[in-house]
Amino acid sequence: MKISQRIHQRIRLKNLFLTLVLLSAIGGLAWLSNRYTLEADITANAGNTLSPASIKLLASMPDPIAITVYMKADQPIRSQIAQLIDRYKRHKPNLSLAFIDPDAQPEKTRELNIGAAGAILVDYQGRTEKLTFVDESSLTNALLQLANAHERWITFLTGHGERAIDGQANFDLEQFGKELARRKINAQTINLATLPAIPDNSALLVMTAPAVPLLANETEIINRYVEQGGNLLVLTDPDAKHLDTLEQRLGIHRLPGAIMDGSTKLYGITDPSFVLVAEYAQHAVTQGFQTTTIYPAAAALEMDAESDFQAEALFDSAQQSWTETGPINGEVRFDADSEEKQGPLPVAYALTRTVNGKNQQRIVVVGDGDFLSNAYIGNVGNLDMGLRIVNWLIHEDQFIDIPAKTATDKTLQLTETSVAVIGFGFLVVIPLLLAGSGFFVWRKRKQR
Repeated sequence: MKISQRIHQRIRLKNLFLTLVLLSAIGGLAWLSNRYTLEADITANAGNTLSPASIKLLASMPDPIAITVYMKADQPIRSQIAQLIDRYKRHKPNLSLAFIDPDAQPEKTRELNIGAAGAILVDYQGRTEKLTFVDESSLTNALLQLANAHERWITFLTGHGERAIDGQANFDLEQFGKELARRKINAQTINLATLPAIPDNSALLVMTAPAVPLLANETEIINRYVEQGGNLLVLTDPDAKHLDTLEQRLGIHRLPGAIMDGSTKLYGITDPSFVLVAEYAQHAVTQGFQTTTIYPAAAALEMDAESDFQAEALFDSAQQSWTETGPINGEVRFDADSEEKQGPLPVAYALTRTVNGKNQQRIVVVGDGDFLSNAYIGNVGNLDMGLRIVNWLIHEDQFIDIPAKTATDKTLQLTETSVAVIGFGFLVVIPLLLAGSGFFVWRKRKQR
């Protein structure tokens, strides 16, 4: 069929009109994408999204925030810091970020006492916080510290072979102490053999399993501290016999033996003395917490019915766990005819009571002190759990929901079936679709 000149013109006008409409649509989408953003965080732990606690904090800080990063220009971490700060700027437009090369301003760098590794300075309302490491947890806590402008102190009992907050041994707590310092929680040590009382500036007393008994006057000081409503964190162990008196005062006691966890084999752990916890009770400490925590040598705890405190179990061991009272060597198994108890078994308790009619006293007892030690604090959620416990105990509940996020999805694990399906799709299905669509277009044109 012969197409007239008039029909040709109509086709050209129609094509021109469709082209203009398409270009206008593309231009409109480009303008909208430049003006508005649409994002979706598909990481496993929402690692690219600010937590609700961070967003709420930014909303409560009306004045401008200035973040200055002193770091050499060739450092690739600059881009990572910029990406993190961009998440904050989406919720607070008057937050500014500036990078300064320390070599370009040596006098200013010396004045601020900035080392070779660089530093991040956060300024708000004339006050400054200095960070040497930055993630959402440390930055949000720095902002919260600037907003509140007050120091927090906790005290660690020493002098009896306890785990040292500044010790570098595997069983010590130096790394945990550094994490506390990053969040402006100052740790101090005290030996009650030389001081008559717990310091007045201390919001929390921390006791780890002592290797030798406490003196009578030390026990009296601690009992008086508890009676007066002091907050307390007790990190005990299966064989921590020198804490029996204190535990009895709190209405709590350890069951004989140590917890064995039969579910660890599912995670590739052959040592049953490692207790894995993946489910947590409904409590302010564990609110929104979904990360697994590991307890290398844990005691099962039990509350007395006549305790002066209101007790809540924070988390239990797995259903496949039990208390092993015999030697832990070779293959161990539950003995139903002994005093051993089948899981789940409480590993930590949170105790509260009202003192003087208004103040809430808070105490946490954990059946394992190794989970915060230098050797194990980096395992999955151990650090987060420790920080949550401390923040709750010092009544800084607003810090609890600020997670120290770790990337749980850096690698993609595919099953053999998934790999086969993807390979078949790319090598066979997609080429056949392209060939089929090409043949279809060719056939249509041939029929005209």
